[in-house]
Amino acid sequence: MATREPDTHGREEAAARTTSGIAVKPVYTPADVHLDYARDLGGPGEFPFTRGVYPTMYRGRLWTMRQYAGFGTAEETNRRYKYLLEHGQTGLSVAFDLPTQMGYDSDAAIATGEVGRVGVAIDTLEDMRALFDGIPLEKVSVSMTINATAAILLALYVALADERGVPRNRLAGTVQNDILKEYIARGTYIYPVEPSLRLVTDLFAFAAAEVPRWNPISISGYHIREAGATAAQEIAFTFADALEYVERALARGLPLETFAPRLSFFFAAHSDLLEEVAKFRAARRLWARLMRERYDASDDATRLRFHTQTGGVTLTAQQPLNNVVRVTMQALAAVLGGTQSLHTNGYDEALALPSEEAAKLALRTQQVIAYESGVTRTVDPLAGSYYVEALTDALEAKARAYLARVAELGGAARAIGYVQEEIHRAAYEHQLAVEAGERVIVGVNAFTEEAPPPPVPQPDYRALEAEQRRRLAAVKERRDPAAVAAALAAVREAARGDANLLPPIVAAVKAMATLGEISDALRAEWGVYSGVAG
Repeated sequence: MATREPDTHGREEAAARTTSGIAVKPVYTPADVHLDYARDLGGPGEFPFTRGVYPTMYRGRLWTMRQYAGFGTAEETNRRYKYLLEHGQTGLSVAFDLPTQMGYDSDAAIATGEVGRVGVAIDTLEDMRALFDGIPLEKVSVSMTINATAAILLALYVALADERGVPRNRLAGTVQNDILKEYIARGTYIYPVEPSLRLVTDLFAFAAAEVPRWNPISISGYHIREAGATAAQEIAFTFADALEYVERALARGLPLETFAPRLSFFFAAHSDLLEEVAKFRAARRLWARLMRERYDASDDATRLRFHTQTGGVTLTAQQPLNNVVRVTMQALAAVLGGTQSLHTNGYDEALALPSEEAAKLALRTQQVIAYESGVTRTVDPLAGSYYVEALTDALEAKARAYLARVAELGGAARAIGYVQEEIHRAAYEHQLAVEAGERVIVGVNAFTEEAPPPPVPQPDYRALEAEQRRRLAAVKERRDPAAVAAALAAVREAARGDANLLPPIVAAVKAMATLGEISDALRAEWGVYSGVAG
């Protein structure tokens, strides 16, 4: 039997504030908005980009429909990529398993039971060949959600392109490479903060010189939001990390205009529709202003380009078909907010990796919004809404306040503990509100049903792990051990000095050194992060 509607008083209290704690009036009027059109909005494609980063936005080109996928083995994932491309996907996005993210090979003892569980296992160049078999690297943009081992995965991709004769300057895509948010919110770090930041800037320099169409970083508010941050915190802490990366790159001698135009960002889209639209608008404007105020950057270097993913943490195992509605609403927020790229979650992802049916429906959700909703006909269709403009201003102001506090603490690398504390507090307050019924989650704390979750088919992970280990052993058996040892020694030598690490890592993967072996070479020189917040 379904529960009754939740307590009216508690619901009214929750409705009076957004998820960022912004007080909401019952009605908004022109008196609530104080806009200088040229200063605060401008035209789309014009500083400060509140209305969008391109003059015609989706009238000229739709966002990239980039569904995130990674399943066990490289061959299985390759089949899913081809399936999605056949159904209209326009870009690829790779999910890696935890051992790959943490710098361990599939045959490492610590990897037992985790191989292929939350993404694809990539140990060697052989796996990369299988992952992109039959996929033209020069024609498809590829995003890789990888951080601590980002340099190795980019090296593997570049090595594969070299092997196929694809010029490096034709490769397009992104590696996440955002290590600061790993210390803050996610935990897949390996090395201490300082050498990790050195590796990030080495990748910046290599990309600028060798793969100019590649985004060397995707600075991720998504994982900060997944950890419990509010919309305002998502903007602020993402930009705190971004400014730290800019400072580190400048300190390494990289001219701003060689890397800043290729910075990309990654945000979540949650269910408070109008706050989310305002969040994206506020983020564009704030980033443009920060880069102009601090560095007198060109328009190209102040333009905020971002990928969006619907909120994984908002999905429920209870009544999973409700997630179709949530994902649709969140995708609409991203589009109304002007995203450049979008992933829509499968309705069954709270239960398992998405089925083919769920993945296709998630893609179809984007296509219906793109071709049937009419929201792509005009740029920034909610501009001028008294409420949306007031929210945009309020979110920018709250984000600036957080940024000022991070600056007082010495920047993002030194403020890890503060940021963690703020996110934990926000997550705790949200959970208390859910448990009290002040925030309604349909099917969870209201309108519930007593029904078991639907059965979810599971792959045989034990067999999958055994097969991956067999493949890795075969690669190790036929490679040249002396060449591998020499290549790994070169990586360690570069790590001890200040030479760019990417060239020796590319050489190592071409010699068939494994991801785990390269990570171990760097561990031997740098050690590992203790997990003690700064």
